[in-house]
Amino acid sequence: MKLVTLTPRENYRELAEAVGFGFHTMHGQEYWVDGEAYAFSLAQVEDHIEDPSTELHKMAMDAVGEIIRDDEMMLRMAIPEEHFDLIRRSWTTAEPHLYGRFDLSYDGVRPAKMLEYNADTPTSLFEAGVFQWSWLENMIELGQLSEGCDQFNGIYEALAARWPACMKPGETHIHFAGDPENEEDQATLKVLAETAADAGVEAVPTALSGIGADADGRFLDEEDRVIGTLFKLYPWEDMLRDDFAGLIRGSRTRFIEPAWKAVLSNKALMAVMWRMFEGHPNLLPCLMEDEIERETAFVRRTKLLLEQTGTARKPVLSREGAGVRLTAPGGKILEASGADGYGHHPHVIQSLAPLPDFDGRRPVIGSWIVGDACVGMGIRDDLSAITGDLSRFVPHFIEN
Repeated sequence: MKLVTLTPRENYRELAEAVGFGFHTMHGQEYWVDGEAYAFSLAQVEDHIEDPSTELHKMAMDAVGEIIRDDEMMLRMAIPEEHFDLIRRSWTTAEPHLYGRFDLSYDGVRPAKMLEYNADTPTSLFEAGVFQWSWLENMIELGQLSEGCDQFNGIYEALAARWPACMKPGETHIHFAGDPENEEDQATLKVLAETAADAGVEAVPTALSGIGADADGRFLDEEDRVIGTLFKLYPWEDMLRDDFAGLIRGSRTRFIEPAWKAVLSNKALMAVMWRMFEGHPNLLPCLMEDEIERETAFVRRTKLLLEQTGTARKPVLSREGAGVRLTAPGGKILEASGADGYGHHPHVIQSLAPLPDFDGRRPVIGSWIVGDACVGMGIRDDLSAITGDLSRFVPHFIEN
């Protein structure tokens, strides 16, 4: 694994904007990086990222099964008690799921470490699944990369193949809802709608703010059409606290992603996975903050590891690195980000896994899960040790 410098395509901004990627630059900062790339060997991708990510997903699903049965744990995860039945029903009836993204710390040598699982409304889908593939093709055409170079990127095809499993028999269309003013939302919805169309499903665009309800509690779109199945770029932790949350159960709308994703996307999952699979090479020691003072053998063992490595303190509900505090062994604070409204939630204390340093850039591997398998990856890096909303997206390739 290495960071290489290439010559940016002269017209990459125009190419991006032509396909709806207008946020290639955000707030005056470069978001998409056209003239740098991370290079990997095939073995690094297959053995250290693809296979471990698929295994981590299975372990995470096993953890959801444990948590779903535990009222106390769901309360500790800040899941509203009045919606426990909704979440359990979606799990026990095996409501289908579409996709997610692990964030991994990986240096090309040691086993990748799971930092978290963005399993509900993961970002950077368009960049990872579409634009970095066209970048690879262009770079090969321009002679900057050799003909034999490849990319770990079956994201688009896997999504198209997954949609039928998310549909009811005879279903012909799905409503896709997001914020029409948010370019990133719209780029994500574009990919999902196109892959659904490839699977023979009509995508009905809908603004989140335009969704209402009729007298019978059925959700309606802006044209008063009943919403049978809804893909929403709106996280469950917010939906379950919204004014209309009480209507969800009786609405008869089927949601993609399903309600049990409120558990899979919660950072407390990492503490449960560590308890269930203690010592797994791709997991970091992790505890819920409220169990730090418990005098059990498991807590004592994990606390000793945390003291040796330093810690990352994270709210169980947060986005884009909000509310994260990194602490060195001995207690010195290395870096901290603003809480952005998430600080009042419970926290997990995770072993600190320093990101590798490539000329000052610290990359995080985003490994994409579609269905139950890892199908591709994207990389974001930053000068900071905490990946945030303005961290760069850097393409990758597999050397021949």
